[in-house]
Amino acid sequence: MRNYRAGGGTYRSRRTRAHYISVVTSEPSEGGRTVQARARATRRSLLEAAACLFAEQGYAGTSVNDISARSGRTSGSVYFHYASKEGIALAVVQDGFATWPGLTARYTDHAVPPLERLVALSYEIAQALAEDPLTRAGARLWAERDSINAPLPDPFVLWTAAVTRLLAQARATGQLAGHVRPAPAARTLVRAFFGFCTLTESLEGPHRLADRLSDWWHLTLPALQSDPRAAQRAPAGAPYPVVRTRPADAAGPRNRRPPGPRNVGHQRTGI
Repeated sequence: MRNYRAGGGTYRSRRTRAHYISVVTSEPSEGGRTVQARARATRRSLLEAAACLFAEQGYAGTSVNDISARSGRTSGSVYFHYASKEGIALAVVQDGFATWPGLTARYTDHAVPPLERLVALSYEIAQALAEDPLTRAGARLWAERDSINAPLPDPFVLWTAAVTRLLAQARATGQLAGHVRPAPAARTLVRAFFGFCTLTESLEGPHRLADRLSDWWHLTLPALQSDPRAAQRAPAGAPYPVVRTRPADAAGPRNRRPPGPRNVGHQRTGI
């Protein structure tokens, strides 16, 4: 019989050693899950702190020490989870953009006219750009990408494809003006929309995005719709224009809500 030392104790039987091994192999499994959960929580807190700072101060104006102070973690903790500030910026952009495919997928209800879905989607994006730190940071970091030594993903391919699909559906149902081609129009709309949001935020602040977006759609919708008279001003209190695609709708706005989250924007009476 041999002696075995482990964990500060001496064990003199194979049975005792086997029992000890079974204990120490089960405890790290439970403890490992706890450590992993703590690591995920730490990583998330660092990501959210970095997102807030990048959105407020930009990439160049934010240091690792700033992220450490905002998160309440040490600089060593920051570097343990992210190799560099570029790595943090990349993670923020990836995390912010990762939610966008699911967002566009919510606007596929064919019971709602496609141009209505397009307008509703634009307001949800504008709200995210105004209120969600990860979305705001992702947009700002992408605009500052030339100063970041990391391959940031391009979100506009997804948005352009989504808008192209909606415009193609509008064309198939006779709601799109005959001279409008979905793909070129989608490229123009996406670029104009994000430029509009960026400039509005810079000049007036993010809280004015919804109001200014209503003005933008009043100007843009008549150029898209087969009946230019269909784009009419929303009733009092509605945050964006009513999209009417059939003459029969002229008697009044739809009562149907667009698809999407129930807490987006103000109370909506039609679209």
